[in-house]
Amino acid sequence: MTFEVLGPVRMWAAGRPVDLGPAKQRTVLAALLVDAGEVVATSTLIRRVWGEDPPAGARSGLYSYVTRLRRVLRKAAGADPGADPPVALEHVPGGYRIDVDAAHLDLLRFRHLADHARRPETDDERRCAALDEAIRLWRGEALADATGEWAARTRDALTQQRLEVTVQWARSHLRLGRASTVIGPLREASARHPLVEPLAALLIEALCADDRSAEALDEYAKVRGRLAAELGVEPGFELRRLHGSILHRVPAAPTPAQLPLDVHGFTGRRGHLAELDAILATGGAQPTAVLVVALWGTAGVGKTALAVHWAHRIAGRFADGQLYLNLRGFDPSGAPMTPAEAVRRLLDAFGVRPEDRPVDPDSQVDLYRSLVADKRVLVVLDNAATVDQVRPLLPGSPGSVVVVTGRNHLSGLVTVEGAHPLTLGLLGAEEARQLLGARVGAALIAAEPSAVDEIVDRCAGLPLALAVVAARAAAQPASDLTGLAAQLRGDGLGAFGDADPVADVRAVFSWSYRTLSAPAADLFRLLALHPGPDVGVGAAASLAGVPAAAARAALGELVRANLVDEPGPGRYASHDLLRAYAAELARQHDTADERRAALCRVLDHYLNTGCAAARAVNPHRDPITVAPVRPGVVVAPITGKEQALAWFTAEHAVLVAAVSAAADADCDVYAWQLAWTLASFLDYRTYWQELADTHRVGLAAAVRLADVPGQAYTHRILGRAWTRLGRHDAAEEHYRRALTLCGQLADHVGRAHTHLNLAWLSEQRRNHPDALRHARDALDLYRTADHRAGQASALNQIGWYHAQLGDHASAIIHCDEALRLQRATGNRYGQASTWHSLGYAHHQLGDHERAAASYRHAIDLHRENGDRYREAETLARLADTCRAAGDPAGARDASRRAAAIRDQISAC
Repeated sequence: MTFEVLGPVRMWAAGRPVDLGPAKQRTVLAALLVDAGEVVATSTLIRRVWGEDPPAGARSGLYSYVTRLRRVLRKAAGADPGADPPVALEHVPGGYRIDVDAAHLDLLRFRHLADHARRPETDDERRCAALDEAIRLWRGEALADATGEWAARTRDALTQQRLEVTVQWARSHLRLGRASTVIGPLREASARHPLVEPLAALLIEALCADDRSAEALDEYAKVRGRLAAELGVEPGFELRRLHGSILHRVPAAPTPAQLPLDVHGFTGRRGHLAELDAILATGGAQPTAVLVVALWGTAGVGKTALAVHWAHRIAGRFADGQLYLNLRGFDPSGAPMTPAEAVRRLLDAFGVRPEDRPVDPDSQVDLYRSLVADKRVLVVLDNAATVDQVRPLLPGSPGSVVVVTGRNHLSGLVTVEGAHPLTLGLLGAEEARQLLGARVGAALIAAEPSAVDEIVDRCAGLPLALAVVAARAAAQPASDLTGLAAQLRGDGLGAFGDADPVADVRAVFSWSYRTLSAPAADLFRLLALHPGPDVGVGAAASLAGVPAAAARAALGELVRANLVDEPGPGRYASHDLLRAYAAELARQHDTADERRAALCRVLDHYLNTGCAAARAVNPHRDPITVAPVRPGVVVAPITGKEQALAWFTAEHAVLVAAVSAAADADCDVYAWQLAWTLASFLDYRTYWQELADTHRVGLAAAVRLADVPGQAYTHRILGRAWTRLGRHDAAEEHYRRALTLCGQLADHVGRAHTHLNLAWLSEQRRNHPDALRHARDALDLYRTADHRAGQASALNQIGWYHAQLGDHASAIIHCDEALRLQRATGNRYGQASTWHSLGYAHHQLGDHERAAASYRHAIDLHRENGDRYREAETLARLADTCRAAGDPAGARDASRRAAAIRDQISAC
C-alpha cells in the first residue's frame, strides 16, 4: 500500500486506487498522514477536519471516520497481501497515530530527499539526483481534495517547501552547467508563482547561461511589470543585478576563489585535520544550520596555515565559491578590519558594484546573506580579534561552512552560534622534526640529530619559530644545523627575527601583547620572573601585588589572548619563547627594584604558604621563624593535612625551582627556609635526590648569611638525604657538623635530633649497639629540654634497637611508653613508627596476632600521613607475619599492596 498527499489525497493497493470515501474522511486520513509516525491528539484531529468551531457531534463523527478508514486499510491489505510494511492506524493514549514507512508515503520521501540534499557532504551530482526525485513526487497542489482551513494552511506550507526545493534544485543543476534542464520547469514554477523573485532570477540566470539573453531580458520585463502592477514595487537587487549583467554582457554570477596559497611542505597536525573532517561530516545533523569552526591558539602556532591547508582540501565541495578575509585582528598596521569594510569586500567578491550597494551597513549585511543563500560557499575569516568582527559575516542559510581563526578565545561564537571550538597547541617533538625536514630536507635532519633536538627544544614547538630557523638553514649553501643551534643558544629570542614583521617572532608576539589591558600586560611581564613551570592564582597575585580576584581576571584575559595556557584548573603556564618575550618586556618596562620586589613577593607567598602546609603535614615538627608577610602577598589558606599535601603536590616542581631562584637572586633567607618547607614532603614521597639538592642550595645560602641555626638544620637534613641515598660517609660528615653547630648554640633539641639521625645511620651500617647508644643520648637531651615529642621518638628508637639486639621484652616496654607519650601529644606520625616497632617485637616473640594488629595500625597511620615509603615497608613486614601465622591469602594481599606502592614510587 502507498499513500499520496502531494496532490489529491490518494491510496493505492496492488497497483489500483482505493476508494477513501467522502471528503471529510479523506481529510481525516490526510490529517494523520502529514504527521505520520506521530501521535495526533483527538482535539487536534477534530480542529483539522471541522475547524476551530466544530459541531457537537464532531467527536463521534471522527470515531466513525476512523472506523471506516480502518476497514478500508484492512480491505486494502487483503487485496495487497505482499504489502510491506503493513500500515497501522492505532488509537493510543491521547489520540491517534498512523505508521507508514517513508517509502510508502510521498511526503516522507520528499522530506528525506530534501534533507539529504542539504547536507554539506552531498556533492552537486548526488544533490541533483535527490532533488530530481523529490520534485517528481508532486502531482499538483498538495492535499488538493482535502477540505477546511487546516488543509488550506498546510497546503500553503507544503507549497513553500516545494518552492525552496525547486530553487535549490535549479541552483544545483546550474552549477553543473545544465541550464537547459531547468528552463522549462522554472517557467512552469514561475507561472504558478509569478511574484516569487528567486524563481524569476533563476530562470533569467538559466536563460543567460543558455545563450538566450533576449528571452532573459523579456522575462525580466514581465516580472518587473507584474511586481509594479500587483505590489507597486521595483524588482529586488538580485533581479536588477542580473539585468545589469545581461546589458553589460558580463557573467551573471562571479564565483569567488580567494583562498591564499597553501603552505609548501605543510606537515603534521594530523589529529587536528581529522577533527576538522569529523566536524564537517556532522553538517547534516542539523540541515538548517551553518557549520562554523572557531580555531584559536597562541601567536605563531600556525592557525592560518592549518585553516588554509584544510580549506584547499575541501574546496571542491563548495562550487559556489571560496571566500577569504584577513580581519587583521593582530596586524602590524594596528587597524583591525571593521565589519562594514569586511562586508563590502565580500560584496565585491560577488561582483556587486558600489552603486548597487545599500547605504545602511545592516542592509549590506542582509544583501550579503541574500547572495549566499542557497549557495554552498566556504568562508575563511582569518585573524579575528572579537566576536563582533565575525558575526555580521556569517551566512544565514545552510550549506556553507565558515572557519574562523583568532588568538583570542572567541567563546561567544561557541555559546551563541554553536561554533565548534578547536584549540591549536604547540607541536610535539616529532611533528616539529617533520616540519624542519619538510623545509630543509630529510638528509640534513638525519645528519645532525643532536643539533635538530636542540633546535626543536629551543623553538618550543612553535611552528613560526621553526619556520624562521628552517628558512635560515635553507638560505645557507652549506647549512650547518649545529652552528644554527649554537646561534639560537646565544641569541635568545633575537635568533627568531626576520625583516618581514609577519615572520618575526618577537613582532608577532607584540601584536597580542599590545591588545592587553594594563593589569593583564603588567602580570604577563611579571610572570617571566616566576621560578617554576606553572603558576597558581595566589602566586600570580603576589607577583603583581594585587588581590587574588584581580589576578584571576588578568589571567583569564591572558588565557583568552592565548598568551598563557591553563593546563589544569587554576594552573597557568606559557611556552619558553613567550616567557623569553615577557622577560624582555619586563626589563624594558619594569625597573630592577620593581622586578626584585615582585620576585620577593612571590617567594614570600611560597614561604608562608609552605610553612603553613608543612605544619599541617607534620604538626610536631620544630618550627622556624620567618619574617612578617610583605604587603601585596597573598597567602593561600591551608586548612588541613589533605589540603596541604595537595598543595605540595601541585607546587612541588615550583618550590624546588624557587629554592634555586632565591639563591640566584641573593635572597638567601628564602633559599634555606623554602628548603625547610619542602623537607617532610620530599622525604615522605621519596624524592630524596631533590631533598639533597634543595638543602645543598639552602646550606650554601645559610653559610653566606652566617646563619648558624640554619646551617645546623640544613646539615642535619642533608645527612638524612644522603642516608636515604646510601651515601653513609657523606651523611655522617653532615651529622657531625650539625652536632658541632648545635653544641655551639647550646641547642639541646637540635643535638638530640642529630643523635637520632646518627642512630638511624648506625642501623643502616648494621651497628645496632652504636645505634642504641645514640638513641639513649637523644633521650637524655630531650628530657633536659623537656621535649616530649622528641622523648617519644627516642623511646621508640630505643625500643626498636633493643628488638634488633634480641631483647624484645625491653623493646615492648620502651615502645609502649613511647606510644603513651605520642597519644598524649597527638603525634600520629610517631605513633605509626611505634606501632611498626611493636609489630616487629611481637612477631619475634611469636605473638603473630598482636604483631599483625600492630602492623595494621601502622599501615593505616602511614597512609593517613602520606608516607608511602613506610607504608610499603610495613606491608612487607605484615606479609611476613601472615605467612608465619599460616595465613597465605593475607600474606599475598599485603605483598601485592607493598609491590604496587613501590612500583608507584619507582615511577616518580
